[in-house]
Amino acid sequence: MNLNLTPAQEEKRRAFAAYARTHIAPRAETFDREERLPNEVLEGLARQGYLGATLPPVYGGAGMDMLTFGLLNEELGRVCAATRALVMVQNMVGQAILRWGSEAQKSRWLPQLASGETIAAIAVTEPEVGSDARHVTAALAPTGDAHSLRGRKKWISFGQVADLFLVLAQLDGKPTAVLLERTAPGLTITPITGMLGMRAAMLAELRLDDCPVPPQNVVGGPGFGLSPVVLTALNVGRYGIAWGCVGMAQACLDASLAHAAARKQFDARLKDHQLIRRMIADMVVQVKAARLLCHRAGQLWATDRQAAIAETMAAKYFAASMAVRVAGDAVRIHGAAGCHSKCPVQRHWRDAKIMEIIEGTTEIHQLQIASFAFRESTAADPQSPNLQSPVSHLPSR
Repeated sequence: MNLNLTPAQEEKRRAFAAYARTHIAPRAETFDREERLPNEVLEGLARQGYLGATLPPVYGGAGMDMLTFGLLNEELGRVCAATRALVMVQNMVGQAILRWGSEAQKSRWLPQLASGETIAAIAVTEPEVGSDARHVTAALAPTGDAHSLRGRKKWISFGQVADLFLVLAQLDGKPTAVLLERTAPGLTITPITGMLGMRAAMLAELRLDDCPVPPQNVVGGPGFGLSPVVLTALNVGRYGIAWGCVGMAQACLDASLAHAAARKQFDARLKDHQLIRRMIADMVVQVKAARLLCHRAGQLWATDRQAAIAETMAAKYFAASMAVRVAGDAVRIHGAAGCHSKCPVQRHWRDAKIMEIIEGTTEIHQLQIASFAFRESTAADPQSPNLQSPVSHLPSR
C-alpha cells in the first residue's frame, strides 16, 4: 500500500488545515456553547467547494477523490466535529442522489447541494427505530397523483436548517427513499438541544403529517430505499467519521504533548513522568493505526468499491473507539483544566462519544465486521459452513 500523498493531495491537505485553523478553530467553542453553526460558516464552506466536495464538476462539485475527501474530514475534525459533520451529511445525500437519483433529480438538486443553496439532511432514525432501519414505521400511502408521508423522525443532524431531507419510509411494505422539501405541507421541525456532544449539529425531530410527496421525488424506486440508497449515504458517512476521528484524536495528542512539556508536578515536567509517557505512546500508536486504516479505505474507494465498504467499516469502528480513548487520556493529562469548557480536549471527548453511535454503533460494526470475516473465510474454504449474519443492521441517525 502506497501511503504517500500525491503533490496535489498534499497541497489540498495544507489548504484544508489552513482554512480550518483560520476560520473554524477560533469559533469552535462558541459553536459548541451556542449549539449552532452560524450561516456565515455554511456560506464559507460552500465558497470553498467543501459542500460539494465529492460531486462531479458537471454539477458544480469539486470532484475530490475519496482520499482527498478523507483529508478534508481529518482537518475539519481536528478543530470542530459539527462543522465536519455538515460537510459529511451534505455529501452523503449528494452521493445517494448521484448514484441512484433520476436525471431530473440530479439536475435539480446536485448543483444546489454543491453551491450550498440547499442544505441537506438524511432522515432514517425514528423515536423507536435506530440500528434496525428495516423496520422504520414512517409510511407512504398513495393519494391520487402523489404519495402521502406520515410518521416521525428523530435525531436528524442539521434538521433545524436543512432545506431537503432524504427520508426512509415504507411503501406497501417496501423500504423507499424519498426527497422531502422543508416547505412541504404537514412537516413540523422541532429542535433538539442538550446533547452530550456534537452540540452544534443542530439536531431536530421531524413530524410528518400527511406530507405530499410527488412520484418524481422517489429515489431509486420502491423497495430500493434501504440497501442501495441509504447505505450509499451511510458508507460515505462512516468514511467521513473515521477520518474525522483521526483529526480529533490528533488534536488531543498535540494538546497533550504541549501541556506535558510545559506543566510541572513533583519537581518534574509531566513529560518526564513514566506513566504520562506510556499514555502518550499509546496515543501516538493508536492515531497512526487509525490513520493507516483510513488511508487504506480511501485508496480502495478508487479501485474496489465493495472492498472499500468493508475497510471503511473497520476504519470507522477502530477510529471512533480510538478517539474516545485518546481524548479521555488527553483530559486526564490536562487534569482539572481538561474538564473546563474552554479546553478543547473535553469537547473532543464529548464529540468522540457520539462517533461511537452515529452511522452505526460500535456493537453493530462488530457484528458486521465479523460477518465480513466469515464470508471471506467461507469463500476461501468451500468446505466451511456458510455463517451469515441473520439480520442486516443499520446505524442510528
